[in-house]
Amino acid sequence: MSLPMIPSSASDGRPLVMHVLYSFDVGGLENGVVNIVNRMPAERFRHMVVALSHCAEGFSKRVQRDDVQFISLHKPPGHGVKLYPRLFRLFREHRPAIVHTRNLAALEAAVPAWAAGVPARVHGEHGWDVSDPGGVRRKYQLVRRAYSPFVARYVALSGQIERYLVERVGVAAARVERICNGVDTIRFQPAPGGVRVPLADSPFDTPDALVVGTVGRLQVVKDQLNLVRAFAVARRDGGEAAARLRLVIAGEGPLRPAIEDEVRQQNLADVVWMAGERKDVPEVMRSLDIFALPSRAEGISNTILEAMASGLPVVATDVGGNGELIEAGRTGLLVPAEEPVTMAEALMCYASNAALQNSHGLAGRQRVEQGFSLDAMVARYTELYERLLRRRSP
Repeated sequence: MSLPMIPSSASDGRPLVMHVLYSFDVGGLENGVVNIVNRMPAERFRHMVVALSHCAEGFSKRVQRDDVQFISLHKPPGHGVKLYPRLFRLFREHRPAIVHTRNLAALEAAVPAWAAGVPARVHGEHGWDVSDPGGVRRKYQLVRRAYSPFVARYVALSGQIERYLVERVGVAAARVERICNGVDTIRFQPAPGGVRVPLADSPFDTPDALVVGTVGRLQVVKDQLNLVRAFAVARRDGGEAAARLRLVIAGEGPLRPAIEDEVRQQNLADVVWMAGERKDVPEVMRSLDIFALPSRAEGISNTILEAMASGLPVVATDVGGNGELIEAGRTGLLVPAEEPVTMAEALMCYASNAALQNSHGLAGRQRVEQGFSLDAMVARYTELYERLLRRRSP
């Protein structure tokens, strides 16, 4: 990607925050970076995004500021030690006040940041690696512990991750700060009158349909296969109400062929829509009646927050930080991971009880407005950055 140079800290009085992550493409973690960059006071901080692999041009356009540079390092597979000289030069050239790495795949960049004399080094843990969905592998705990001397401050996006860093990795509790994700409650709003608005290209535009949907990358850890199986059970065993059920799966990824095979094997082709990757996620949410998240592991799920902000009741697996977002029995229902029968029962609770569906949707919207606003999240990050800079001022 051809990108303009931005001024160094010497010619621009604003401190530079350099966000380092594995890739800058469609995803919840990446969208969180977009929100921080777009909403943090422009007069206070500059920003640069460094992807160890690549910055997707289309996704990068979500950043609305014109003073942000994107750098793709095209890292080959394996440890990033070969990138250390390049990262060191990058940090020395641009002199960031803060380097903020995210998740295990980018943690290794903390070493050249330390070597280059970056004053404040922040590391955010958003969720588990695909190969370690529960955070139980000793190898990854030891890797995180080995890098901890090079990190000044940790940000945990959930209470579970905070406990993991302290109890499993061995990070001092005083070095860990919990900042939950926030959601844009203007973009994500309930459908007018509480009546879903079908998408223009949706096959489920009849008013009597009851549309269940999920949004996310199609990969094993998100386990959309389990949702298809749960949906099949609900259709089979749910009685009269089940005939109204339809399923929307929005997203792309390596699991798509397996999901399509499962849909065919369950004879669900006429009631399941594979909607593909969407740029209109708020509209997708408003086209649903019930949101489902069948993940095997999560940090703090952006899509749950977006669904709650959209006034939808949520059926989600009780993993990661999902239980910190959903008040079970008030804003949604929690079920065990990889248990399609239990998830089917939860879906049918809503399918057979419109009053419960509506009350949980309204309560979810209220919970987001009170505790998970995007402005509150950005304010927490701004305060953290400013506090770190004050501590390192002469």
